[in-house]
Amino acid sequence: MKYAIVESGGKQYKAVEGATIEVDKMPLEVGTKIDLNEVLLISDEGEIVVGKPLIDGAKVAATVVGQIKAPKVIVFKYKSRQRYRVKQGHRQQYTRLMIEDIFSTGGKATSAKVEEPKVVAAPAEKAEAKPKAKTAAKPKTKSATKTAAKTKTAAKPKTKTAAKKTATKKPTKKAD
Repeated sequence: MKYAIVESGGKQYKAVEGATIEVDKMPLEVGTKIDLNEVLLISDEGEIVVGKPLIDGAKVAATVVGQIKAPKVIVFKYKSRQRYRVKQGHRQQYTRLMIEDIFSTGGKATSAKVEEPKVVAAPAEKAEAKPKAKTAAKPKTKSATKTAAKTKTAAKPKTKTAAKKTATKKPTKKAD
């Protein structure tokens, strides 16, 4: 199967001979022939040519079949308790292209098979494990003093307040 990866409108498409693709809208009439010059990759029966980033002299011949619109997408904005509601629809426009032929460097795409790069494994060096120096643990004096201070201060006021309450009782008036 012969195909090419082409770029149009900042997006990449897989172009297969005899198939159609839908690209972003182009200002062209139906029946117009167009050449897509930004070819990134060509594959022909297992032979692959990859560009860096584009393939020099490669092009894809296509014919405009129609101008179409995508299904409607509804955008609804809503804010609760604000009486704000906005409903909006959108239909993206596309150009449908019929792929006629894929050319590479002046003629049909013919190239050598792309070989995968050979990976040479470097000898694994055994790194000696160095013992990590242990850091001295910090004394937990702050937390111990805080809890001790809380217990001491909590115990003393309870007895004082109880003594004050009994000593400061006011005599109640008797009803005659």
